[in-house]
Amino acid sequence: MRDLVRRRPTATFFLLAFGLSWLAWAPYILGGTGLGVLGFSVPGGQLLGVLPGAFLGPLTAAFVVTALVDGRAGLRHWAARLVRFKVGWRWYAGVLLGVPAILIGTTMLLPGSWGHVTNPGLSLLALYLPMLVLQFFTTAMAEEPGWRDFALPRLQVRFGAIRGTVLLGTLWGCWHLPLFLSQWGGWPDVSPLAPIEFVAGCIPLSLVMTWVFNRTGQSLPIVMILHAGINTTYSSVWSEIFPTLDLIRDPSHVQLIAATVVALVLIIVTRGRLGLSTAATATDASVPSTARPLEPSHR
Repeated sequence: MRDLVRRRPTATFFLLAFGLSWLAWAPYILGGTGLGVLGFSVPGGQLLGVLPGAFLGPLTAAFVVTALVDGRAGLRHWAARLVRFKVGWRWYAGVLLGVPAILIGTTMLLPGSWGHVTNPGLSLLALYLPMLVLQFFTTAMAEEPGWRDFALPRLQVRFGAIRGTVLLGTLWGCWHLPLFLSQWGGWPDVSPLAPIEFVAGCIPLSLVMTWVFNRTGQSLPIVMILHAGINTTYSSVWSEIFPTLDLIRDPSHVQLIAATVVALVLIIVTRGRLGLSTAATATDASVPSTARPLEPSHR
């Protein structure tokens, strides 16, 4: 089994991430919060129905595969990116301010947004940072050590920045698909196009996250703040500014539009490299060699 994992570490990671999460989500999806097949509902809503499965999937899979393939040295390299906070202050300012600004600005393009905009109260703005911290240590911490810390460096080395990220973004989006059969995805009032649009939106968003990851020398905290900022904007500020919009449906429209525009600009400006340095592409796909802090390219 260990030899098999060592031959196919990335495939093993995705199989474990999907399998563990989907298994843990089964009671939430099959119970009263979803399809209603089981005669009970998971208490605590999404907090207990979704979050444990999220932690059990990508995070656990990344830890297990890294330990089996690269041992303690690999785990140290993998964990090093989790605490790579030492990046320029402009990155923190850009992500903290840019994410809500882009999402709110893009929402203005949706039909029905104008004429119903309200000013968020000061109390809501004061709650933004605490909510961001909560999202950072829950959703972002559960997912990004797997998707971006473990899988992205390997996929970039094998397929390049764009193709590797498109593959990762597609799988990342598909990982969420069973949740559309639950309250998380608005079940039972879910449009057949909703999961397709969600997965489609994860691809350009992943391209943006790859650029941030590469340009910051593989700083996972910055990527996690970006991820947490998106969730926090939708769950707090966005719904207050646009009370007439659909909190389940419309964020997918916004994410697809905003991420696609930003991703296209980054691809053009970086000529497809998305900040991936030549040193990174010259190394092999093992964690100890690709997990070192890398100098970002100038593109």
